[in-house]
Parts: sequence; structure tokens; C-alpha cells
Amino acid sequence: MSKFGGRGYGMCILFVIIGAILGGILGELLKNVPSLEGVMPYLVTTFPVFDMAPVTIDLYVIRLTVGLAFMPNLMSMLGIVVAIALYRRY
Repeated sequence: MSKFGGRGYGMCILFVIIGAILGGILGELLKNVPSLEGVMPYLVTTFPVFDMAPVTIDLYVIRLTVGLAFMPNLMSMLGIVVAIALYRRY
């Protein structure tokens, strides 16, 4: 079955990715707020989960460099939780 609660997996993945990105952006925006300076360092510290070093493929006409890193912070995890809650309501 390719459905999750009547909707496709693609929409769920889209919600999760957008939630993670918006949570990370919100954390970066709130990092410099004076009233939150005691707690924000803990919320925006990244945790390296997956880090693949960049690989370069040289095809003599095109040079392609590809790398991938997954380094979430607590604000992006909070964004994922909110995105899943919104997805279930959607």
C-alpha cells in the first residue's frame, strides 16, 4: 500500500522536510534574541548523524562534486514533530 492515512508517502516526506528546514531557520533567527540566550545554544547545536565527504567525478567536460550531510538540531527536530502533527490534521 502506498497510502498513509489516505495520503501518499510523498506528501508526508514533503511535510517532514519542510518542517525540518523551517525549524532550523527559526532556530537560527531566534539564536540572537537576548531573552532566549540561555536556552538557544542547546536548541541550535547540531548533531552529526550522517556525513559523507564530497566526491568529485571528472568527466573532462563536466566536473561534478557531490556530498551529503545530515546534521539536525533540536529546533529542526521540533519542526519535524510539528510537521507530522500538521500532516495528520491535513
